[in-house]
Amino acid sequence: MIPAHILIVDDDASMRQMIRDYLTGHAFAVTAVASGAEMVRTVRTEPVDLIILDLQLAGEDGLELLRSLNTLTSAPVIIITGHRTDEVDKVVGLELGADDYLPKPFGLRELLARVRVILRRAEAADRRSAARRTNLRYRFGNWELDLNTRRLTAPDGEVMRLTRGEFNLLHAFLRAPQQILSRDQLLAASRGSDQDVYDRSIDVTILRLRRKLEQDVSQPSLIRTERGLGYVFTAPVEVQRESAPLQASRGEAERKLD
Repeated sequence: MIPAHILIVDDDASMRQMIRDYLTGHAFAVTAVASGAEMVRTVRTEPVDLIILDLQLAGEDGLELLRSLNTLTSAPVIIITGHRTDEVDKVVGLELGADDYLPKPFGLRELLARVRVILRRAEAADRRSAARRTNLRYRFGNWELDLNTRRLTAPDGEVMRLTRGEFNLLHAFLRAPQQILSRDQLLAASRGSDQDVYDRSIDVTILRLRRKLEQDVSQPSLIRTERGLGYVFTAPVEVQRESAPLQASRGEAERKLD
């Protein structure tokens, strides 16, 4: 098997070396760099399966680097830092697409466990996505989600980029239109059934989706909150498989989410 390629971005040479040696010793291929520029160069020239990014790089804004990764790669990201430790900063990282968060100091065994969990989840999501690739498109209003390309096209033709979590969550909604979905169902669909680290992760991902879909985020009309129950996608959805459009059925809506 080809080992997963992990990119470490940390300007602390000793920390960078320690993580690289530990992960290399557990059969991962590891590249370690000290700056955002080196990170971008690596992502553009090599396939990367997971990124470990320190938010506090000298002279650089780690959150801005995290935001830029959304346009460069779909690889999951673990953010680490010794300075941003409260829940608000964790949520900011999640809003920008991070998959996990570790404050320094942390144990290398914990980091390894999180790396393995995220890689398993990403691999499972890719398998599910590949199994569904049959020129399947979902249309709601004048929006369109193409499962092959993972592209969301707005009514004006603009292509909206989606993180892995946003895509999986929107797909879950579109498979079950006008049905209440619980937080547990949505959590399993967007981040994997074994993810229980962030109890606010669904709220954060839904907020990101609303910013892309809704005209007024303060009064959402497409993704409505059902207090105490979950969320519901209010628009009717048309499913187009190759050239044969079909109306999304209640049977599909009630099918257990992956």
